[in-house]
Amino acid sequence: MKIYISVDIEGITGVTNWNETELGHGEYAWAVGQMTKETIAACEAAIEMGAKEIVVKDAHDSGRNIDISKLPKEARVIRGWTSSPESMMAGINESFDATIFIGYHSAAGESGNPLAHTMNSKKATYLKINGELASEFTMNSLISAYYGVPVVFLSGDKRLCENSKKLVPNIETVAVKSGEGGATFNMHPNCACESIKSGVKEGIKNVKECKIESPKELKLEIRFTEHQDANKARYYPGARLIDDHTVEYIAKDIQELMTARMFIL
Repeated sequence: MKIYISVDIEGITGVTNWNETELGHGEYAWAVGQMTKETIAACEAAIEMGAKEIVVKDAHDSGRNIDISKLPKEARVIRGWTSSPESMMAGINESFDATIFIGYHSAAGESGNPLAHTMNSKKATYLKINGELASEFTMNSLISAYYGVPVVFLSGDKRLCENSKKLVPNIETVAVKSGEGGATFNMHPNCACESIKSGVKEGIKNVKECKIESPKELKLEIRFTEHQDANKARYYPGARLIDDHTVEYIAKDIQELMTARMFIL
């Protein structure tokens, strides 16, 4: 069995403020430590379920967060960025049996996490795919589906975990936190790891029920904070300005959509 794991930080238990997410900031050390622990829990669960190969994508900011020396030896880690359309899913292909998401967060335009955003928190008010608010989980699940890989598990904030069922009805989730205003209500770090380990095992057991089809056409809508950014984005081939702050792009598949997003946003 070969497992792909994509890891972010804003959905890790306890993480509440942007300072805790920034490499080199004084508040970052404990947050990245918990990020590493939650990743270890997912890896250990996959190994216990029979995984012989695990690829972990460090998918937050610099892509250089997880302490890879603490991961099981079966795990290979992708650090930094490939500058490919897959972005947080770099390295995914048809050879994988399942995808797991750790530390993911609510979408831009939602209130489920003080750190809710989609790809670029400074430039985008929201992203929509086919008329629905799109999270990073949404896009990355569609990338996994493009390669025929079932998405079996998600951990992160409660709002995202609830919304994930709309896309992958049978996915196993663990909400390690919830958000209200600028606050988070968090599971104890040790309990979060234990719950993730149990949840990953259940997800892998249910792998056949978690496969979804990749849509044949996708409409991407990006609402920019600054109208200047929308005006610039409209010059991407196929992009269309639909109001002073919003650009629309219609793609034939998720790869084409993610390529457009990479240049537009």
